[in-house]
Amino acid sequence: MTVTPHDFLAVEFEGHRPRLKAVAYRMLGSLAEAEDAVQESWLRLARSDADEIDNLGGWLTTVVGRVCLDLLRTRKARHEEPMADRLPDPVVSLEDAADPEQQALLADSVGLALLVVMDSLSPAERLAFVLHDMFGLPFVQIGLIVNRTPVAAKKLASRARQRVRGAVPSADSDRADQRRVVDAFLAAARGGDFDGLLAILDPDVVLRADAGVLAGGLKAIRGAAAVAGQLGTFQRMATIAVTHPALVNGNAGLVNTIGDELFSVMSFTVADGRIAAIDILSDPGRLDGLDLADPTG
Repeated sequence: MTVTPHDFLAVEFEGHRPRLKAVAYRMLGSLAEAEDAVQESWLRLARSDADEIDNLGGWLTTVVGRVCLDLLRTRKARHEEPMADRLPDPVVSLEDAADPEQQALLADSVGLALLVVMDSLSPAERLAFVLHDMFGLPFVQIGLIVNRTPVAAKKLASRARQRVRGAVPSADSDRADQRRVVDAFLAAARGGDFDGLLAILDPDVVLRADAGVLAGGLKAIRGAAAVAGQLGTFQRMATIAVTHPALVNGNAGLVNTIGDELFSVMSFTVADGRIAAIDILSDPGRLDGLDLADPTG
């Protein structure tokens, strides 16, 4: 069997795919759009003169960055289902069962709470922040993507960093500690223990719940007392659903099923031993699209 240059290029591209999807996901907060952006980068590579590309990884990252920038600008211009009105797509794996591509997406624990805040950035700010702060690209390369000088690109990243800093608490890095807090939440929910729940909530905790457009879209509740006041809802959910420990965007989370159906995905941001954010996705249409192995298997 003869291996053509196109076949060799395709193999090289597949080696870069996990990192490219990680870049696109952080840029877009949408797994489907991230996959589209990666596919577009392959199409552009296939149409190019690959022999003229000295650094394939850098070239592909630049292309994906430009594609994502265009998608973000289009999203802003059309005002079609703003991401601010929905939770970003979660990356879910059952504890440590993530495949290599999921591991790349989960790297550095880019939680849903951070993605929510990042959606408030301008497209250029988000690109500069993601590519420099998360992937270490130099501002010279970032400037070429956003058509600005390296100094201007650095200012974009700096503005983004200032807006993100403090808006999202830094999650505790020890997953065992995270899991203990999430288990305490689940025990309090099942037992209807208001005081127990209140004790593990950060005073400024935020609860975001996305049940889909038909259910009113994204809803947020802030403050420990208000979130603990949802104990009845938590208790009903813990009673009717089977709960499975999971990793959601790299942090300890829960996957809830009823029968054979996925009912909800819960992401927790645990900071200084308390829950600082809870993000719940229960939109049936979006849950159907999650790439998640059967939690009952």
